[in-house]
Amino acid sequence: MSTSCDVLIIGGGIVGLAAALRLRAARPALRILLLEKEGDVARHQTGHNSGVLHSGIYYRPGSLKASNCVRGYRQMLRFCEEHGIRHEVCGKIIVATDEQELPRLEVLRQRGEANGLDGVRELSREELREREPHVNGLRGLLVPQTGIVDFGEVSRVMAAELRRQGVEIRFHEPVTALIADGSVTTVVTPHGEYSASCVVGCAGLHSDRVAMLSGTDPGVRIIPFRGEYYTLKEHRRHLVNHLIYPVPDPAFPFLGVHFTRMIGGGVEAGPNAVFAFAREGYTYNDIDLRDLFDAIAWPGFRRVAARYWRTGIGEYRRSLSKRAFVRALQKLVPEITEEDLTAGGSGVRAQACDADGSLLDDFSIMERGNAIHVCNAPSPAATSSLSIGDTIAEKALVRLPNGTK
Repeated sequence: MSTSCDVLIIGGGIVGLAAALRLRAARPALRILLLEKEGDVARHQTGHNSGVLHSGIYYRPGSLKASNCVRGYRQMLRFCEEHGIRHEVCGKIIVATDEQELPRLEVLRQRGEANGLDGVRELSREELREREPHVNGLRGLLVPQTGIVDFGEVSRVMAAELRRQGVEIRFHEPVTALIADGSVTTVVTPHGEYSASCVVGCAGLHSDRVAMLSGTDPGVRIIPFRGEYYTLKEHRRHLVNHLIYPVPDPAFPFLGVHFTRMIGGGVEAGPNAVFAFAREGYTYNDIDLRDLFDAIAWPGFRRVAARYWRTGIGEYRRSLSKRAFVRALQKLVPEITEEDLTAGGSGVRAQACDADGSLLDDFSIMERGNAIHVCNAPSPAATSSLSIGDTIAEKALVRLPNGTK
């Protein structure tokens, strides 16, 4: 089977779907094909995240994360409203539990102001207790522009909208080769070959490998970090009114264990961040020797392990011991006990790591010839997806032959 198209998108997560939507909106006559290796959209990062509509407060002003998150937040709210998708702007409180965290809390407030957020303000201890009576903290930072949604549902609506507009989505199509020949790239899967004027890689956990298929060494490798959650039992959900987050460690690109209200009514607690033994390693039993070897063989990973081994031991302790996990949660909500929690789900974050051992802190989109690859899009990529889609569409359209409508 051979099929030709103008733009071929690899990956049916929310970023790939958003890119297809933006391309379709920009040029309705484009022939767009989206290939997904699984049997449905949003099967990995998109479908396993905590469902937070991030405001953009964490990200360095001027970074791709900051600009795309702030813009994407507004776009995602409009998309949800237009398509009747359940969502709620419930707000977030970032809590400083000791004196050393207070300067970092102020840095976050300044970042929120620089990124154009409205209503961000510091809460005194008394104001914090008024809003969150069960939270322990010296001060808090109120972030009104934070919400919750089911990104899996968003993705399914996106896919339905794409089909309605004539975009073809094909499942069970893992890409095995990309062959560039002048202005056309042939995309090979076990089921056929597809020719395209432009190829867009949105392969998430496999983004580096797909980029290398096109001859682009992104200079990074994906290191998979699993995040594990507990859920609060129903009779204890009253302990959490907003989303409750700790002040993050600036040296580590994770936000720490926190409490997240879910759009379905539950409350999640977590996640930790442990190195996964497979790129799709949602449990300790998921082991992929190729994934494991690729990670260990990458010099950047070994440098990360040497630099953060103490942090890593703490994360594994929280992973293997419910008691240790609860102790971390009790820094925020002292009343939480082991009996209040039941085991929840998990997700795997695709974290790009360079050869020097730096964990990329910003989104990364790389280009080579007629190929575009999203090589680093961890959180807040789901919130930012429509904005990232705009960027991808702009880059793809200039690669199409003159006369492509």
